[in-house]
Order: sequence, then C-alpha cells, then structure tokens
Amino acid sequence: MTEKEFAEIMKQYSEPLYWQIRRMVNSHDDANDLLQNTFMKAWTNADNFRNDSKISTWLYRIAVNETLDFLRKQKRTLLATSIDEVNALANHISADKYFDGDEAQAKLQAAIATLPPTQRNVFNMKYFSDMKYSDMSEILGTSEGALKASYHLAVQKITKFFTKED
Repeated sequence: MTEKEFAEIMKQYSEPLYWQIRRMVNSHDDANDLLQNTFMKAWTNADNFRNDSKISTWLYRIAVNETLDFLRKQKRTLLATSIDEVNALANHISADKYFDGDEAQAKLQAAIATLPPTQRNVFNMKYFSDMKYSDMSEILGTSEGALKASYHLAVQKITKFFTKED
C-alpha cells in the first residue's frame, strides 16, 4: 500500500473511527490519541492486511482493540455502578468543549455509560454507526446472535434508565 493510498483511507475513515473511539472513552483528547495510534498500527501492519475482510472492518478492529487496551491500562471502568458516577460522567460529557449535544444527548451518553463493555460497544456500533451485525461479528469476534442479544439487552437497559429518570 502506498502512502497516497493510505492517506485516502485515513481521510475516509478518520471521522467514523474517531466517533467510535470517542463513544468508548468520552474524551476528545483520548479519542484523538487513540485514533492516531490506530492509524499508526494500521500503517505499520498494512502488509499484513489479507484482503479477506473489508478495510473498514480491519480498521474498526484495530480501533476497538486499541481503545480497550487503553481503558485497561488506565484502570477505568466502563460500567458505572452508582448514580453519583453516572451523574459525574454526564457532567463530564456536558462540560466537554467538543460536546455539542443537548440535554437528551447527555442523558443518552450517561445511560450508555451504565452498560457493560460488550453491550456498550455493540450499542454504539449499531445505534450510532448503523453497522451490520456481520461486520460487528468480524470486529468483535462474536456470533451475530450474541451481538443481537447484546443490542437488545442494551436497548432495554437504556430504556429503563430513561424510565427511572422520569
């Protein structure tokens, strides 16, 4: 792969990868760093890309793995266990100068933060990126049936979160 080809790939996938990462880490600076790490790893391993999957699937897999590694290293938890932690996360999201959403968006992000990691990833990929279950299956290494179940459970938990808020 030439540098010019890779530059085009970066141009095409920077924004969707950024938002996938951002939804996982909820921080603009961390998301930018992880996006750069994703593209550096992709460039370094471009010769290993076998063309047996789509380039987007390969990039998402790298981005998700980089993000999960980052979260493990930072000893952050993706599961908010108390209302105080959820409220703190919502305040953090709303205070972020790059967050341009409204109150409903902030509540949705707070609800998503309460999900276990797998459900959170699946929900973000399906709801925000409208990703196909077959693509998610390749990225996450899980069956489509398990992904559909995770998405369904995530939707139920988010609905319950909003119902409790009212």
